[in-house]
Amino acid sequence: MYDIWVLVALGGVGVVAGFVDAVAGGGGLITIPALLWAGLPPLGAIATNKAQSIVGTTMAAWTYWRKGYVSILSLVPSIGAAFAGSLLGAVIVKQVDTSALEVLIPVAVIAVALYFTFSPSIKDIDGVARLKFPTFVPVFALVIGFYDGVFGPGTGSFLMLAFVALFGLSAARASAHTKILNVTSNLAALLFFIIAGDVVWPVAIVMAGGQVIGGYLGAVTGIRYGARIIRPLVIVVSIILAVKLLFFP
Repeated sequence: MYDIWVLVALGGVGVVAGFVDAVAGGGGLITIPALLWAGLPPLGAIATNKAQSIVGTTMAAWTYWRKGYVSILSLVPSIGAAFAGSLLGAVIVKQVDTSALEVLIPVAVIAVALYFTFSPSIKDIDGVARLKFPTFVPVFALVIGFYDGVFGPGTGSFLMLAFVALFGLSAARASAHTKILNVTSNLAALLFFIIAGDVVWPVAIVMAGGQVIGGYLGAVTGIRYGARIIRPLVIVVSIILAVKLLFFP
């Protein structure tokens, strides 16, 4: 049984993490340390984080969709690909050595931060697509979904980069599409945690309530301010994630 004030604090963490995640991704950088601080074992913290964060991501995705920033119909093949990739990754993660990713992924995340810092293509209007959306988005969804099932950190950053750099989406529309695929890949992994009984439900439910608020406010903020807030937040989150992976694995 958790102290009421611990649960209240975790609910507040859910609000903040949901806001950050809806705008730029990386909410787990806030929630995982908080869950460990609250006394959850590492596996329980990861499982509970998935359970609560998917609520905020869903709220953000729904808000972006309701405002017309994403078409679910156009993403149906990609949603299926992301789910299949994440499911496959979750199944085989215990059979492969992921130690190399601990070095490679921070480098890739830093590259994302540098792109969002210096690229002139990150705007509030759509640019020119370098690849055909219907053909290649499902491919990227499959690959990044697989990565999410195997390792996870940086998934949102990689999706944002793909939607902006390769498919020419505006900052807000890229964030909207990222949230849809994030929900999908997280759901596949979460099913495994639920079946295994790893989710600490009282904590997950309280934090999910905060995530609903934070996810909605973050999506509305991303829509209102666009690249002015999405660009700096993606850069900051990417740098913090890279430092965390490199120096605090």
